[in-house]
Amino acid sequence: MNTILNLAWLIPVLPLVGFIINGLGRKSLNKGMVSVIGCGVILAAFVLSVMVFLQTKSGNTINAHYFDFIQLSSFNLGFEFKIDQLSSLFLLIITGVGFLIHVYSTAYMHEEDNKDFAKYFSYLNLFVFSMLLLVMGGNFVIMFIGWEGVGLCSYLLIGYWFKNTDYTKAANKAFIMNRIGDLGFLLAVFWLIAKVGSVNFDTVFSAASLAKLSATDITGITLLLFVGATGKSAQIPLYTWLPDAMAGPTPVSALIHAATMVTAGIYMIARSNALFSMAELTMTIITFVGLATALLAASIAIKQNDIKKVLAYSTVSQLGFMFIALGTGNYVAAVFHVLTHAFFKALMFLGSGSVIHAMGGEQDIRKMGGLHCHMKITSITFLIGCLAISGIPGFSGFFSKDEILVGAFSVHGYGPVLYSITLFAALLTAFYMFRLYFITFTGKFRGTHEQEHHLHESPSAMTIPLIVLAILSIIGGFVGVPEALGGHHQLASYLSPVVKSVTHHLSHSTEYILMAVSTLLVFASIAFAWMKYKNYQAEGNATGFGKVLQNKWYVDELYDVVFVKPLMKFSAFLNNIVEKKGIDGLVNGVGKAVQYGGRQFRLLQSGQVGLYVLLMVVGMLGLFIIQFFCKK
Repeated sequence: MNTILNLAWLIPVLPLVGFIINGLGRKSLNKGMVSVIGCGVILAAFVLSVMVFLQTKSGNTINAHYFDFIQLSSFNLGFEFKIDQLSSLFLLIITGVGFLIHVYSTAYMHEEDNKDFAKYFSYLNLFVFSMLLLVMGGNFVIMFIGWEGVGLCSYLLIGYWFKNTDYTKAANKAFIMNRIGDLGFLLAVFWLIAKVGSVNFDTVFSAASLAKLSATDITGITLLLFVGATGKSAQIPLYTWLPDAMAGPTPVSALIHAATMVTAGIYMIARSNALFSMAELTMTIITFVGLATALLAASIAIKQNDIKKVLAYSTVSQLGFMFIALGTGNYVAAVFHVLTHAFFKALMFLGSGSVIHAMGGEQDIRKMGGLHCHMKITSITFLIGCLAISGIPGFSGFFSKDEILVGAFSVHGYGPVLYSITLFAALLTAFYMFRLYFITFTGKFRGTHEQEHHLHESPSAMTIPLIVLAILSIIGGFVGVPEALGGHHQLASYLSPVVKSVTHHLSHSTEYILMAVSTLLVFASIAFAWMKYKNYQAEGNATGFGKVLQNKWYVDELYDVVFVKPLMKFSAFLNNIVEKKGIDGLVNGVGKAVQYGGRQFRLLQSGQVGLYVLLMVVGMLGLFIIQFFCKK
């Protein structure tokens, strides 16, 4: 046991080694070798993660201290990993789904030059390393190092095709908006150091440390941590970077949206559940921010025509569901939805990549249609993903989303209202996902004859990950079957040593009614999508309220007017007035004054003896006057 857990440090080190080898050898390694190294290190990390998971399932955990990272007289920070039930579950998600995305990438990115191909895989390995560091860290500082690492890697991968200016802007947007959230995280860490004197999880979350914190401290720290989570996990108001992240290669979108970066905020709050459970105001804010995000993103997704943009706003909306669960104290449900979402969202992103690959780079669903006949594996697996995210009974999303809905209904005071609005967002999910499926895979093909001629199923390196993820999207939810359906919620039992499980007092009959209502309404939503889009004809741009949704509620334009343009004008004022005329003017003025004074004094050195005699007489006269009139 100790041997396996003591080797856990190899899990993040292996992807780091892959990053170094592929990065340094990018000019000499061929694509086959790059693929073997890039995928092999993630597979090895996954195998180790499975072994670690089996140990933690048996109740074995470890806090591994490797060396002192920061050592001061009043503060000591160790570089340490915490391997327990929560971190080991995320290790499985990151390495398992990450490996499938790496395998998929070997075919999807095959057209790249050898050097760029190796660079891509090195970035991908570094991304996985950073996320593993984030979830394995035994304190907030190690978590923050990984937190910043995934931010850097998102910048590198979103802007991978950096010659395209729009892609570079999208990468900048992701990086800058994440920095806003990261500042909140960092301030919370400083606050903890000031009040508790430690950032170690076991110390901070102990009863003795929590007793040192006042209600104001707890509210302030948790709100700042939540600000950090809104950046990474794309909640209002810091969500607009995520749809733009579609600029990167499709496998990158799958990795960011399903298995790694966006789940960081969920993990951080779940890890800090002992602290957040004491902050009632913060929990309420988290609930309503999550609810607003789920609704806003779902409404936008209804009118998007870019296949990846629909999935991007779907991710933002699903993250909103996870925050609703966190805000209602239902941490297990949030982690459960992270697990199931990783399966079906990775599946649909990779499925969209398969479609884009077959369409020669086309992403507008209005120019697709009838693809089921040409791409049966992609179509069927994508359909499974749609069924899972819609919450159809038997699929993984049903169990996790139902648990979130039941938790919302159980909230004291406004539970039924919260449940109704959350359910409405879930119905929107079913509608826009099946709108996407019906427009893309059913009906007649609406693209060009050349595109239709080249339509084909993707190679096995792309379809096998789709099949594996489709199977997981079907069976993945059975780890959390509720007692009302005869299960024992194995995931809640597994996470119980780390994550508090909320106990609601609903009867089984009430749960059955809630499940039946949500299921019937989801089927009605799908049927409505079928009636509306089964014979879809390509349409132009939307009008009226549809135009508002198609333009994403003009949030980007609002941010541009309220924040970007005033900031640019203020920056121009600082540059042109304060910097150039003020600071530079002062510095340059001193130099000019010295030069001018030198030129004037130089005139005294004319070389004329008569002038020198005159000056000497004037000087003597001056001294005589001073001596005569200033005598005491």
